[in-house]
Amino acid sequence: MEAMLGLLIGIGLSAACGFRVFVPLLIMSIAAHSGHLELSAGFQWIGSDVAIAAFALATILEIAAYYVPWLDNALDSIATPAAIIAGTIVTAAMISDMSPFLKWTLAAIAGGGAAGLVQTATVLTRGASTATTGGLANPIFATVELGGALLTSTLAIWVPLVAVVLFLLFAVLVYKKVIPRLSKVRFFK
Repeated sequence: MEAMLGLLIGIGLSAACGFRVFVPLLIMSIAAHSGHLELSAGFQWIGSDVAIAAFALATILEIAAYYVPWLDNALDSIATPAAIIAGTIVTAAMISDMSPFLKWTLAAIAGGGAAGLVQTATVLTRGASTATTGGLANPIFATVELGGALLTSTLAIWVPLVAVVLFLLFAVLVYKKVIPRLSKVRFFK
């Protein structure tokens, strides 16, 4: 049961990494530091004072960068692989009492996959916003994504099942609503 709970928390935090890479890491770090979250062996460094400071600085810089019109799209090219890596790491940090092979396989597939799916949806949405509004609506999307990262991260730690259910609903929404609409947008004329 403990492994399942850890996996659910990891998937929830990984999904949040798809919205913002460092917000879930900061929240995870604070929760671990304050004793609200137990990290698996080898990942206790995430709850250290140095990690909190580093994640806080990275979070501030990441949030600010997404409000700069040309930088937000450029940042997505770096954020996509970073989100997948962060999603894999946060899931691995939450899984204990499992063989390393299974742990990292689950972390890569479930954690990296969740982060990658959410990140891909945000990149496509931001691209459509840039193509249709010239980037004027991108700050609105940046705010919604930040809210998604904060909400999903918090839910992942306090009520992980709810966070995973929300992620699954998000995945269905992206599949049924967002992707068909994006396929109609002409990015190149």
